[in-house]
Amino acid sequence: MASRALDIIDPRPRFTQADADALNARFAGTDTATMLAQLFAEGALGRVAVVSSFGTESAVLLHLVAAADRSVPVIFVDTLKMFPETLDYRETLLARLGFTDCSVVQPDPEVLRAKDETGLRWSWDPDGCCEIRKVEPLKRAKQGLDAWISGRKAFQSSTRQNLPRFEIEDGRLKVNPLGDWTKDDLEAYFARHDLPRHPLEAKGYLSVGCGPCTSPVAPGEDPRAGRWRGWDKVECGIHSRGNPAAPGAAQGGAGELPPGYEPAF
Repeated sequence: MASRALDIIDPRPRFTQADADALNARFAGTDTATMLAQLFAEGALGRVAVVSSFGTESAVLLHLVAAADRSVPVIFVDTLKMFPETLDYRETLLARLGFTDCSVVQPDPEVLRAKDETGLRWSWDPDGCCEIRKVEPLKRAKQGLDAWISGRKAFQSSTRQNLPRFEIEDGRLKVNPLGDWTKDDLEAYFARHDLPRHPLEAKGYLSVGCGPCTSPVAPGEDPRAGRWRGWDKVECGIHSRGNPAAPGAAQGGAGELPPGYEPAF
């Protein structure tokens, strides 16, 4: 009786740090458009998607990806706290660039009922709010992916310095095609390709996130100074964990108000 070949599931991640190092070496000095075109043509990223916030600089990365392959999936996390202008901008860009696989992921309704029933968690626990409205939904959206493409840039803040093009995060390859781009590079690309601008940019919003936690940036300020203004917080948690020392920072519990702490509106 002939033996049947065993079905073996390989739980190992597709990419390792050695793979990231090799890709960084291979594409050192290669322009971003050429790099993306080669990666997609070769299928070198496996199951990949681009994650976009559809913020003030998002059009550049999306245009580059669309020019290389419009079938690459585009994921947008709608926290249910987004500016209406961002939602409209998303529709404008997608229509302009012609992506064929676009999805929206939102917070789990049960989690919102349990941990943010009033919708005001942002006012006393921005880390916890980001965790349930942005980090967890994106974690779900990335299930099954081998790699994902981020729009991070080194110049945006001190926490993003020395940003490699390829890195390993949570067992996946993370690609930062614009990691070494400057603000001048972005502006030149916008002009060269006549890309539409985010409607809020002209009002001083240089980095746009959720409505309650985003404010205009004054001349000379860091481009991300308007995010979580007044809090010791510079990232939502998608790219790095939040500050555990912040008042009411999420620890996986119910997230009650600290004694004597009043929400700020």
